[in-house]
Amino acid sequence: MYVPTHFAETDAATLAAFIEAHSFGTLVTIEAGTPFASHVPFLYDQEAGSLHCHVARGNPQWRHFESSPEALVIFAGPHGYISPTWYTEPGVPTWNYVAVHVYGSGRPIDDAAATARHVEALAAKHESGSPSPWVPSYDPRRLAGIVGIEIRIRAIEGKYKLSQNRSAADRASVVANLEASGSDNDVALATLVVSAGAKRRT
Repeated sequence: MYVPTHFAETDAATLAAFIEAHSFGTLVTIEAGTPFASHVPFLYDQEAGSLHCHVARGNPQWRHFESSPEALVIFAGPHGYISPTWYTEPGVPTWNYVAVHVYGSGRPIDDAAATARHVEALAAKHESGSPSPWVPSYDPRRLAGIVGIEIRIRAIEGKYKLSQNRSAADRASVVANLEASGSDNDVALATLVVSAGAKRRT
């Protein structure tokens, strides 16, 4: 990923928090020279330096690691169009966004007990806060239809393109216009622009 210095995010805690908050990612592998992608939820084990997901057994991607273990996982956050009419200084149209790329080596985990632990941990994360969370109770034979995948992380790259290259007045105008749209995505993006501006000043 092309990451100009002023858009780079390298703080491990910030990147981990982003992955946790935007854990539905894109798993990219290479098979016979052709990229292949699946969109799946991940669990991030920061202490172990690994990502875990699962795919349908019928999805050929879990077999790609036999010939090419390299994997890229892409996590995306709020994004949006930024109009030059929002600037107090001259500018051109652009797009603000946050993306985190994780690089590593993958391997399939075709083990029923491990797959059960993964599925139950994934459910526990997303059921957290529910007034009546799901209590694991199912026919374990259902797990035969999926295969777990572990990605051993080699590197994490973060790009936070949030108007850091614009003046304080321009950033304030970007924030005001994003907030004025009222959409959840734009409000979340505005919050990130504010945080990036504060970090720039420190």
